[in-house]
Amino acid sequence: MASPRLSCESLTATIGDLCVVADLDLCFKAGQFWGVLGANGAGKTTLLRHLAGLLEPERGFVALNNEPLHQWPRRPLARMLGMLQQQTSYVFDATVLQVALTGRHPHLGRFERERAADLKRARSALADMGLLRIEARSVTALSGGEARRLAFAALQVQDTPVQLLDEPTNHLDFRHQVRLMSLVGEQVYGQQRLALAALHDVNLAATYCSHVLLLHEQGRWQAGTASELLQEEELERLYQCPITAVKTPHGTRFHPTFSESPD
Repeated sequence: MASPRLSCESLTATIGDLCVVADLDLCFKAGQFWGVLGANGAGKTTLLRHLAGLLEPERGFVALNNEPLHQWPRRPLARMLGMLQQQTSYVFDATVLQVALTGRHPHLGRFERERAADLKRARSALADMGLLRIEARSVTALSGGEARRLAFAALQVQDTPVQLLDEPTNHLDFRHQVRLMSLVGEQVYGQQRLALAALHDVNLAATYCSHVLLLHEQGRWQAGTASELLQEEELERLYQCPITAVKTPHGTRFHPTFSESPD
């Protein structure tokens, strides 16, 4: 598997009249797990969609392994870069296994059918997400959490060196949040892949991410290691509310500082 490198050259991304990020010059490298943090409406999803080549930047460009994304043919790009979208819904009637197998499409020829190895990979991904026992169930009968886990499983079946994850823990309980984030971490740190995840939970970023990208207002941004930037002062500036850091045996955890309830 090729060692991934995703870079931004003077990237300016907008949505409507909102500047999400201005003049972003940054290189995301193999072995790094980036958390993208920002307030509601800061443009985390928009930025990820630019990094996936789904949106045209206002200025600058994104390159994968030094080649601008717009120069990549779609199928080779889909073998290198995959994205978990923020929302997961299935309106067509297919089984859980059939949807998981869609992750193999970039690796197959136009008229080529899945082979035994593809089925094995799909079932392994379903097992990782606790979905193997319902592989024959219609996706229209899934709960929100099951649908989310299936979308992530399909991304694992796609098997890309670069993963862009838009709020990956949406609809997931604690156990499945830990499982999903741990799997991504194992791939990033153990297999030298690259992941970027838009997150609302700062503590997930503190636990799993090596680096963070903070999206402030008016296109301003900060990037650095998680240990450098996940500090009370930086987070209070980002979220514009008081933040308390608590030392635990498992590292520092952050939570908003609540005012006392009235008697």
